[in-house]
Amino acid sequence: MSSGLTASVEAVPLLFARGVIARLALWPALRAAVDNSWGGSASAQKRTWLASELVDAFEASVPPGNAEQPDEEYVELNLLQAMEDEFDVVIEDDSVEPLARDIVALWAAARSGNEALVLEWEAKAEKMRGKRMDVNVQEVVDETGDGEDSEDWEDEDDGEADSEVPQLVERAIHKPEPIVDEDGFTLVQGKGKGRR
Repeated sequence: MSSGLTASVEAVPLLFARGVIARLALWPALRAAVDNSWGGSASAQKRTWLASELVDAFEASVPPGNAEQPDEEYVELNLLQAMEDEFDVVIEDDSVEPLARDIVALWAAARSGNEALVLEWEAKAEKMRGKRMDVNVQEVVDETGDGEDSEDWEDEDDGEADSEVPQLVERAIHKPEPIVDEDGFTLVQGKGKGRR
């Protein structure tokens, strides 16, 4: 009987990990971050790392007398911090709250051996595989260049709010200003990066 109990205890982290990976795959903010490589070329690996961090935190709470089981607030704070640290994304919608709630529910289901919830999330994730989700993203550009708060340039616009929200731009292309010599002629410049 003890070998069956050991096998089910060993199966809990694996079942939970499957559920967490599936649930994270459906989080629009993380999907956008990975799809657009906001975390660099290792964005997909960072998603896997985030899942493993959550699984490890819950798994550490299993032995008696060990750490307390993570709750929704713990999960939420860790997700927000990871998104900011790894993807430079600040989550300002309420999408992280139901995600944290679902992850805690997945842990309870895995502990009780209930695979149905995990299978449900995996089916939803499979359905969304390869599809792009619409995400409302606002890019914030640091115009001061030094990362400091923007109190100085708030005074310049007299507190007027912009009526138009800036759109996310993946890559800005800056054309160099034409060079005009003292006779008024515009100098022709080569286009390649390999100029010497």
